[in-house]
Amino acid sequence: MLLVAIAAKSASNSQMVGEPKNHSESIDAPESRAATLSRPTLKRPDRPDRDEPARPKGQARPIEDRYLLRVDAQLKRSFSSKEAAVIAGAEIKKAYPVVVVTVVDTQEHATEIINA
Repeated sequence: MLLVAIAAKSASNSQMVGEPKNHSESIDAPESRAATLSRPTLKRPDRPDRDEPARPKGQARPIEDRYLLRVDAQLKRSFSSKEAAVIAGAEIKKAYPVVVVTVVDTQEHATEIINA
């Protein structure tokens, strides 16, 4: 008997929970449709000076010099001399002793681990 009374009371509330209470706030209201149609269309400006799109940064980084400084298997910088690469690697290893710092010789394909 109690369930019948609760069901009858909830059935009297004809408005559903997900529906907007005020129909003027509805997305399908005519004034909101007119407002979106009256806006100008945004267009990207033409750039005739760009023939091809630029590649994303960080991909296919150019190798400039012979010695590469690698920190945790990620290339960080290139150096023209081995001494400069070892000094930079030692500074990084001193500041962050947990990481693995290596210097890679791109011509002889040799790798040296920096322990500082």
